[in-house]
Amino acid sequence: MIVTDFLQPDLTSIAFCWRVERRDGVAMGFTTHDRDLEIAHLIYRAAPGMLPSAISRSDGFDVDALDVSGALTSDAISESDLAAGRWDGAAVTMFMIDWAAPEGKQLLLARGWLGDVSAEGNGFLAELKGPTVLLDVPVVEQTSPECRAQLGDKRCRVDMAARTRVTRVAAVIDEDVIQVESAATAANAYGYGRLRWISGANSGLESAVLSSAGAVLTLREPSHFPPAAGDLVEISEGCDKRLVTCSGRFANVPNFRGEPHLPGIDLLTRYPGA
Repeated sequence: MIVTDFLQPDLTSIAFCWRVERRDGVAMGFTTHDRDLEIAHLIYRAAPGMLPSAISRSDGFDVDALDVSGALTSDAISESDLAAGRWDGAAVTMFMIDWAAPEGKQLLLARGWLGDVSAEGNGFLAELKGPTVLLDVPVVEQTSPECRAQLGDKRCRVDMAARTRVTRVAAVIDEDVIQVESAATAANAYGYGRLRWISGANSGLESAVLSSAGAVLTLREPSHFPPAAGDLVEISEGCDKRLVTCSGRFANVPNFRGEPHLPGIDLLTRYPGA
């Protein structure tokens, strides 16, 4: 039987399904069918359901996008999760099946990542961006005095194994200031770094660290949900992307991805004798 055989009968039993894998590792399934379906050991829930916009596919390089809407429910997609960004950037696979034989052939319709996800009334609206969106980026980087690499990535090459640790929140000092049980001793070691929440109300989310003083971390903005003492977190050191920091703290100047000594645009405005 070919993949599209279930589309041929006069009376069809078609259902749309979408599988969502969030960045925190949670996988969920939803379907337009009126009852839950089990496909490859994952339950595709009929509530909140899913209503895709018109799906178009081409062999060109235009950026493909479509909208998906549904209803908000507390056990699947909640408004608080949308506001916290748990669904942003989630990987999505959308396909069509025969609901009378859900473990049978599947017709792939689209795959990509969720872009903007917003709550509208009692429902949500999500934009699905296809793989061609990866081509919609600048081909050449712009020059900058600061490093354009991310600390620890393949261009920076700083080993982050010793600069990342799992610890617990010891105390909540303010809405954007917490104290952890253990931290690196270097001055402002976690400034411009990352804090990943492993347990607690913020589990699966990330917070940017503005500055640190020993075990006291100041977040760039308050976490989406109030933290509590005992929450498990992963903290990673940061970098302010300056050449002096790259040299003095990381000894990594050969991998510095910036142009700190390149004359700026103000050089063009100078005149003889200035």
